[in-house]
Amino acid sequence: MSVLGSKSCIFTLTGYFQDNAKSSRLNSSTKPSIDPRRFPRVSCKISGNGAEDNPGTNGVSLSSKNKMEDYNTAMKRLMRSPYEYHHDLGMNYTLIRDELIVGSQPQKPEDIDHLKQEENVAYILNLQQDKDIEYWGIDINSIVKRCKELGIRHMRRPAKDFDPLSLRSQLPKAVSSLEWAVSEGKGRVYVHCTAGLGRAPAVSIAYMYWFCDMNLNKAYDSLVSKRPCGPNKGAIRGATYDLAKNDPWKEPFENLPENAFEDIADWERKLIQNRVRAVRGT
Repeated sequence: MSVLGSKSCIFTLTGYFQDNAKSSRLNSSTKPSIDPRRFPRVSCKISGNGAEDNPGTNGVSLSSKNKMEDYNTAMKRLMRSPYEYHHDLGMNYTLIRDELIVGSQPQKPEDIDHLKQEENVAYILNLQQDKDIEYWGIDINSIVKRCKELGIRHMRRPAKDFDPLSLRSQLPKAVSSLEWAVSEGKGRVYVHCTAGLGRAPAVSIAYMYWFCDMNLNKAYDSLVSKRPCGPNKGAIRGATYDLAKNDPWKEPFENLPENAFEDIADWERKLIQNRVRAVRGT
């Protein structure tokens, strides 16, 4: 993938939001299904943040470095993830399907120009909460304004970072927005959270599972083979169960086998598609 002013970057093993710790315990049984020693290249767009006050090594401010260290420590602890987010390298992303790109947060309006000009992005689906954006000091208003100027539809479906229960509950609405954007066919959809390693790939995998005639394992492996990451498979299974078995007398999801709802029957997929589309405007 051609990227102006780009460089290849890889995610390597190396306090954020402590209120997520309790619900994130569900991650303990969901570890990345790929070998973390394999590191395909990921396209990076340098956002031009530059050094802030109090510069540290390599031109990265001490404040920014501390934020990255705190975030990556939380991600490894709460997601059991061996990957890291390097905010100082700018926006990074991976082409998953011809219509779908998964990546990290755009940091400046110039990132929106890049996505429009170089990747034909017509829709952006942002899964961050306000506090995620504020943590990194992103001027979201300038990004949304640039999207409008370039004719890019900016959508938000917030889910709590490192929280599989929040992700599970928000997946239907997020996938409904993604599926609608794809069906419009006006350009690619850029799906992002903060690092593009948890929420964004999970939404994209759920979309491929529910709408692209794949089982969960095929959709999961298809994405993580291109973009090394550790999205919560249990949250996707749980959301699938919620949509397919929306009955008051259903058995609790937690009582089901670990591989339950990794595949679904054709009639269940059709039911899920109808229910996902039904929440499109909510």
